[in-house]
Amino acid sequence: MSEIKDASLVSLGQNRIEWAGREMPVLKKIRQRFLLEKPFKGSRISACLHVTTETANLILALKDGGAEVTLVASNPLSTQDDVSAALASQGINVYALKGEDEGTYRRHILKAIAFDPHMTIDDGADLTTTIHQEANNLAETIWGGTEETTTGVTRLKNLEKAGKLKYPIIAVNNAKTKYLFDNRYGTGQSTIDGITRATNILWAGKKVVVAGYGWCGHGIALRAKGLGARVIVTEVDPLKALEAIMDGYLVMPLKEAAPQGDIFITATGNRGVIDEEHFKVMKDGAILANSGHFNVEINVKALEALSLSKKEARPMVDEYSLPDGRHLYLLAEGRLVNLAAAEGHPSSVMDMSFSCQALSLEHIINHKGDLRPSVYMVPDEIDQEIASLKLASLGANIDQLTEEQKNYLSSWKEGT
Repeated sequence: MSEIKDASLVSLGQNRIEWAGREMPVLKKIRQRFLLEKPFKGSRISACLHVTTETANLILALKDGGAEVTLVASNPLSTQDDVSAALASQGINVYALKGEDEGTYRRHILKAIAFDPHMTIDDGADLTTTIHQEANNLAETIWGGTEETTTGVTRLKNLEKAGKLKYPIIAVNNAKTKYLFDNRYGTGQSTIDGITRATNILWAGKKVVVAGYGWCGHGIALRAKGLGARVIVTEVDPLKALEAIMDGYLVMPLKEAAPQGDIFITATGNRGVIDEEHFKVMKDGAILANSGHFNVEINVKALEALSLSKKEARPMVDEYSLPDGRHLYLLAEGRLVNLAAAEGHPSSVMDMSFSCQALSLEHIINHKGDLRPSVYMVPDEIDQEIASLKLASLGANIDQLTEEQKNYLSSWKEGT
């Protein structure tokens, strides 16, 4: 159960979970069906996710579907303690504390493994990879799992390439109803929100350097531009770099952007993106933020080694004083700024991502024994169902193909 017992936190968490649920009509509809059909009856699910109000609505939907659930945090700074307490009060095994140290984080993941799950839900693949490293016998009995992030899917595809993946994984991150909305609009808004809450900066006129132009980078650049910032994109992929140019951004190597930027935001999924050579040429007052899953994109150790001193300038803002008199400001210890300094993605966009999680887990149940150890795409019919339900919740209608049009599109003969 949760390590937080405060009754006032439970009440606050319950109210906030209900508030988030108002913006999650698709998941609500799925939850209502789960309550009647109980597709997860008799199953145990271990989830390693950001413990937020949106996550709570997913976990409660699975519980209503008959599952026993254990939830642990996928990042030491992303837990909302009131949500953790509220979920525990409703019978969920929760092991998550905001600001937990690395030892506690690992202990909690081991709790999720000790739950002996039939299925896993992961955000970054820490739970799944730990199972494969330390609980191989368990891995071979798990029916399947899901993965929420680009970083996690990359790790699990590498595990599959190495021939070591022991159970099937559905790459929820790669669903269109996930990455086109969650990664782009969710990450864009929540990242800007986190940086704004931490610093109270004015974005208009600032030079913002976005490292990485995947779907998350798309969203961050778009939202920064919308607030009046001048955006520079750095990339290693020529196609993505070309796309950024066509979208109206300046593109250059990070070493060239380093002396120009006022705010630097990493969203690459790689390590050492902003490093010592960049710190040495940044302007006084430059702000450093990470929106990638792990806290490895900004080389914090190199920054600390360069600095004479470090102090907390404001909550979630550490000021590093360099020998030449410059000051650099690191947000949220280099961890996910949108979850550490803000509340993460808006509920409306997580409605689709978590509906995709719920239906993908149901797909695993329905195809238990048929799926081999591999990383699978989300079935197209799940994507289509979620998109249709979301449109309906927004009061939007679309055209339907006539039989003649369907026949035309399925024919190879010209004019038939």
